[in-house]
Amino acid sequence: MSGFSIDWLDLREGADRRARADKLLEQARHWLQSDAAPQSEINVVDLGAGTGSTLRAFSAASGSNHDSLSWHLVDQDAQLLAQARLRHGDSHQLQTHELDLTDIAALPLEGAKLITASALFDLVSVDFIERLAVEMDRRCQQQAVGLYSALNYDGTTSWTPAHPLDEDVLKAFNRDQQRDKGFGAALGPDAGTYMERVFNSLGFSVYSVSSPWVLDSDDSKLVDALISGIADAVAQDPALNAASLQDWIQFRKLHSLGGTCSVGHTDLLALPQGD
Repeated sequence: MSGFSIDWLDLREGADRRARADKLLEQARHWLQSDAAPQSEINVVDLGAGTGSTLRAFSAASGSNHDSLSWHLVDQDAQLLAQARLRHGDSHQLQTHELDLTDIAALPLEGAKLITASALFDLVSVDFIERLAVEMDRRCQQQAVGLYSALNYDGTTSWTPAHPLDEDVLKAFNRDQQRDKGFGAALGPDAGTYMERVFNSLGFSVYSVSSPWVLDSDDSKLVDALISGIADAVAQDPALNAASLQDWIQFRKLHSLGGTCSVGHTDLLALPQGD
């Protein structure tokens, strides 16, 4: 999975990095190293890896102490994976896998201690989450495997200054977020709470922390791209008047330098019981 351009992924990465819940990332890193023999290889499988943003987040958090991590970057986009190899092939242990993410049986999960994803699970379906959770639970009978899922959109967005159409645009955008994104009907804003419920039901210990984007004039390029992306997503929604939507777009872009925007996300860590 990705379906996103390198330019967009690079544009959002700074906001993603600031938004990630440091406490949860540190907890995931600590768990990865727990019970690991010195110099042993620790396998991490990153789903919807893109150009390697999750790998970079872990590396930034650990400094130079990442030699023991062996990354398996999985995506459906060969160009993004090629970019990941170009950026990190010389500095990290990594393999890339161009695969259909919906085929969980084909994912390189053998020997994995942690499965990771960033800004992915709000795009997937109920069925995908359930199948992945069951597969992880099955594998835990032989070797403990956890899940770190960052930046799951939670359905909240706020702007300053306010515009009368903000709430209607948000409702339309959230409807679009639950369309089929390649996995079946997407969970969209319900992803975080649904994942927590499923992994809790299987006996995992689940930790969830808010991780919102907080954007201001320093992020004006990202804000402009976000406005355009929202506008494209809601353009065909029958609940929105086309002229009113154009007014909203113009107003929002006019204030991208002086205004602010907050987009809600949730980070989640699911670990086998007792870990």
